[in-house]
This record gives sequence, structure tokens and C-alpha cells, in this order.
Amino acid sequence: MKTLFASLALFGLVGFVQAQNTEPDSVKQKEVKLKEVVVSSSRASSITPVTFVNFEKADIAKVNLGQDLPVLLNYLPAVVSTTFDGTGVGYTDYRIRGADNSRINVTINGIPYNDADSQTTFFVNLQDFASSIENIQIQRGVGTSTNGAGAFGASINILTDRASDEAFASVSTGIGSFGTNRQSIKFGTGALGDGFSFSGRLSRIASDGYVDRATSELKSYFLQGDYVKGETRLQAITFGGTERTGLSFFGLDQAGLDMDRRMNFDGFYFDRDGNQQIYQNQTDNYAQNHFHLHWNQGWNSNWRSQFSLHYTQSAGFFEQMNDDASLSAYRLDDFTFNGEAQTTADLATQAHLNSDFYGGVFSLTYQKDQLEWITGGSFNYYDGIQFGEIVSADLALLPGRPFRFYENTTVKTDLSVYSKANFELAPNLNGFADLQFRRVDYEASGTLLELGAQLDVDETYNFFNPKAGLSYQLQPGSRLYLSWARSHREPARVDFENGSPEAERLDDFELGWRTQNRTFQLGANVYYMLFNNQLVLTGALDEVGFPIRQNSGKSYRLGIELDAQWQPHPKWTIAPNVALSENKNQDFITPLDGTLQNLGDTDISFSPSVVAGNRIEFRPDDSWSFTLFSKYVGEQFMSNTEAANSRLESYFVQDLNLQYQTGSFGFVKKLVLQGQINNLLDLEYENNGYYFTFDVPDGSGGVSTLDGNGFYPQAGINFLLGATLHF
Repeated sequence: MKTLFASLALFGLVGFVQAQNTEPDSVKQKEVKLKEVVVSSSRASSITPVTFVNFEKADIAKVNLGQDLPVLLNYLPAVVSTTFDGTGVGYTDYRIRGADNSRINVTINGIPYNDADSQTTFFVNLQDFASSIENIQIQRGVGTSTNGAGAFGASINILTDRASDEAFASVSTGIGSFGTNRQSIKFGTGALGDGFSFSGRLSRIASDGYVDRATSELKSYFLQGDYVKGETRLQAITFGGTERTGLSFFGLDQAGLDMDRRMNFDGFYFDRDGNQQIYQNQTDNYAQNHFHLHWNQGWNSNWRSQFSLHYTQSAGFFEQMNDDASLSAYRLDDFTFNGEAQTTADLATQAHLNSDFYGGVFSLTYQKDQLEWITGGSFNYYDGIQFGEIVSADLALLPGRPFRFYENTTVKTDLSVYSKANFELAPNLNGFADLQFRRVDYEASGTLLELGAQLDVDETYNFFNPKAGLSYQLQPGSRLYLSWARSHREPARVDFENGSPEAERLDDFELGWRTQNRTFQLGANVYYMLFNNQLVLTGALDEVGFPIRQNSGKSYRLGIELDAQWQPHPKWTIAPNVALSENKNQDFITPLDGTLQNLGDTDISFSPSVVAGNRIEFRPDDSWSFTLFSKYVGEQFMSNTEAANSRLESYFVQDLNLQYQTGSFGFVKKLVLQGQINNLLDLEYENNGYYFTFDVPDGSGGVSTLDGNGFYPQAGINFLLGATLHF
């Protein structure tokens, strides 16, 4: 801890010294850049009083060797990423400021990406999407008004590749540990006659995974057509793909970790003779296709409009073996075999989710002198069906094949409108106001996996989300900001399945300072996030593996975040960040040993008090770069009770990235060679897991609460290699 505070002191000293030599804000430069892309209405600029960071295309490309998006974001401030295969190919997850991914709003060119029903972002369905991204902006906290579900940890605004004026093509290939391999082709026509241009990408990524049978087979496409003439831009985008991954959500307890960290209990079962078997089709199978149409129009020097239509079609299932399953629980009758009554069987089931999601978003922007006013909104409609089918059984007689044993449907409409403005109050002082109204209608009904369980929801939510702030330019390139933002969130489907949840409310207060000059930039902010009825992770999983949440009454997150980038020499760049926080449930009440107990203030689950990262880059010349990434995540609990068995230990890992690029030769414009060694020091660690409790009779008429856990081990030292030819 002394080392940490010494680092913070050095952080502040460097910032103070460097801040004395500043250059003008790059506001206008950023505004010009944003006008080149399709959607900018939900983005923050340097005068917006919110906490944000931009992740640019060149930085994304450096670490993009086939791992999933959450892994690529891991070294950004306050981000904690995890993987289920141990390497980052296939299913991954992340948290920002301790908030899980269902509480992080994600948009792609302004279109909501979070699944409307679960509110979760399944990045496994954005296969190799980093290869088609121009930049990413992460607004921590509530941020500015955006489309889709409310942001309770952060909002992530992804902008895809902008149209290229010149024709291009590239071929990428890569290999890595655990059978990882990647192939990708990109192409673009450049500007054709009459303002048209076309581009696209085809990709395939496969891996055996660090965890046994946590395999991945990911295929994807991205196609884009642009029409630009004068102040008119039309853009049509379609992207999607298929994924087939081996399930690896069972995890390991401490005994399992000590025995074999790569063991995977998913798919284990015992046949009728008592022999242990492995079900080879224990897999997740899903396809998702997106269609976006954007119209961006400049009407004169002050007015600009944007209108988008979108449609997403999704369908798939995960298949698993249910060992010695109760026949009655799966709506099957008992039967007789060899003269003996049979009440159980080994059943292979599929849990299906098919959905259609469509709608439109719009914005109208007025900009003149020191005033920028944007009004906009969205209308989105979700129609989904979930059902379970038995596809095979070892002995049980099925009424049909497949036999459907539960089915439920969801319809959700989401309407929002907002109006926000940045305006000058006095020289060097800017005001910000943002008002949003959001209405959600949610209907869900039908049977669930659990015998006798029904889903019967018909709820309407009306949310008013005001935001306000000030930013003050201390000197050119140095700005203070202060803001307050309110956000509401409706419960997700999984919350209704596991209880009677209430909507949540968040008040987010941010105080920050941003400064930059030619060789140094620093962001420092303090935040206080006050929750009412926050839905927090209990650490437990439901029957299909989804994390269970519960309303926790009042809770808060209080923290300080620092991130900097310093170039002490033209060949060296140092970019540290640190987030220190206190995350507490207030007067947390939970059932223990048969009674409700008030545990007082407890740590919010999955919320480490220290998250720090660093990037040290050395570029000896224009061809070579060497980058060392470091990440420290402090101790955290997987429960809200601070139970000892729910503890995740702190960890400190490093990745080393190397890149070499040549000049042009023959018909090749550039050759880029990349390599990355992950977990350089071969640390054995777990950065995610789950925790559960259960009651047993205590022998005196009461019950005792016992608990258990599971951890997700991450890979030791491993490597990725890649090569890209640009034509």
C-alpha cells in the first residue's frame, strides 16, 4: 500500500509540473473529426463535464490479435476484464467501476447493442469486431444521455471504420497458444464515381482454450456501403456471424484448482453402469446478424440531422447434458426398465433464445459560436422467445423428439427523448444541461426451466433523467469540470425470474480536472455514486448459469481515478492509471442461519477498492515498438456478505507486446508483424467466479447456512503472433 501511495504522489507531482506548459484545447479539432463519422450526438468532447477516455484505432490495432473486446479494454482506467476459456477467445466479461456488463450501456454507431431482455452484452457475438472499429469512447459513470438502457457503471460508444477515400486490401493471419488461430481479410474500393464507396471484412478465429474443452469457432463478416455528396451522407452497414463455443461456466473450487487448473466439469456425467463420461456436445451455438442504415445531413452551417434504422436477428441455443435428471422436473413420466421403476435419466437439453430487435434513433444538432444544442431520441422494439427442448435421453421415453418442456416470450418497447446543450456562461466558463425522458413497457409470460415456475410480468416504467454540469478553462489545455447526473434502470429478465425486483435509481456526482500539452496529459476525477434499490450481484448463479442479483436498498460508490500519458522522450511513452474506491451496501440485510440479519455496511460484490494499470512503450525507430502492459486488481468479494469463501485474491499481471512494420515493397504497402506474451510472469490467478449458500438442518429444529464457490482460472504464460499484409 505504501508503494501505491508513493506512486500516487509521483503521479500528482508530474501532473503539476507538466501542467505549467500547456497548449490550447483541441475542441474544434475534435468537433471536425466527429463530423466525419455517422453518429456523434452521444459523445463527449473536451468541454463536456463527464469523465471519459478515448481508445483510438492505432491503439486497438496494436493489441488486436483475436482476443475479445473486453480483454482489449482491460488496461483502460477502472476496467476489470475476465475470460471463461482462460485466454480471451470466446466468452469474456468485464466490469467498470465494479458494475457488471449488464449495467454498462453499449452502442455501435449510436445503435443500442445490449440485449434488451437480459441487458447483457454478449461480445462473443461480435467476433473480431475490433478489426472494424475506428475508435471507442468510454464514459465512466452515468455520462451523457444515450440510446438504450441506462448506464450505471459506464457507457461505451463504438464507432466503426469510416469510409476510405483510397482503395485498400489487407490479409491478416495469426497463431497462438492452445491452438489459437486467426484469419481475416479486409477490403475497400475507395471513393468511386458519384460519391459511392464499399468496404468489408471476413474473419475466422478458433481456439482450443486454456480450460479443457473450452473451444471456440468464431466466424464473422462486416460489410459497409457509403454514399457522400455535399452535406449528405448515407451509410448502410451489415455485420454478424456465428459462434460455437465449449461451455466452461462450472468453474473450480479450491480443491479443483489444486488438482488441475485446466479441468472442466461442464459435460461430466455418469452412465447407467456408473462409468464417468464426457458429453462432447456441451456447447453454445448462436448466430446474430445486424443491419444498420444511417442518414446524416448537414442543412447549413448551423444545423445537422441524423436518422438511423436498425434490425438485429438472433437465434441459437446452448446444449448440455443433465446427469441423472429428475423426469418429473422435465415434464416426463416415470417408466419401468428391466422390471425397475425409473424416476431419473441422463437428458441432453437445448436452451434456445430467438429474438428480433429493431427500431430507429435520431438527433438534430444546432451549433453556433459557443452554443451546441442537440435533441434526439430512439424507439426500439424487442420480441423474443425462450424455450427448452430435450434432444436425447439414455432411457426415458420422449413424447416427441425434440420434446419442448418450457417456453416463454418477451415483448419490450423502449422510447426515449432527450435534449442537451453545451453553452458559454462567461469567459472560460461553460454550462451543460441534459434532460431525458425514457418509457419502458415490458411484458413476459410463460413457463420456466424450474418445475412449476412461471414468468408473468407486465410492467411500465417512466424515467426522468436530468443532468447538469459546469466546466471551467483554467488555462489553455487545462479544464475543471463538475457534474451531477441521474439515471434509472428497469430490472432485467433474470431479476424477474429470481424475485420481485424494483427499478433502480442512481445519482452520480463527478468532479474532475483534465490537462494536456505537447508531451503530457492527465485526467483526475473524484466520483460519488449514490444508489437506491441497486441490483447487486449475490455471487450465485441461477439454473441456466446467469448471475443472480437482488435489490440492496441504499448503497454507494466513492472513488478517485487518475490516468495520464507522459512522453519524457520521443521514443518513450508512459501511461499509468489508478482507481481507488470504497463500494458499500448500507445496512445490508440477508438471511443467515434461518433468520434475517443486518450485517451493517458491507462491500458490494465484485468491487475491488484498487484497480491500477500501466503502459510503457518504447519505439526505437519508426519500425519497432515494444509495449509492457501491467494490471493490478485488489482483493474483492463475490458476495455482499464479505464471506471468507467468496474472496477473490488480488493479482498483478503483465503482458508484453511487440510490433514491427516494414515500408512498401513490390505491390505491398506495408507488412506488420505482431507478437504478444500474456501473463509474462506466469502467475496462477483467478479474476472471477461465483458464490452460493444453502441451508441444512442444524439438528435442533433450526437451519445452518453453508456456502460454496467456484473460480474461473486464467491461463499462465501464453503467446499470440500475427502478421498483416496491407495492399
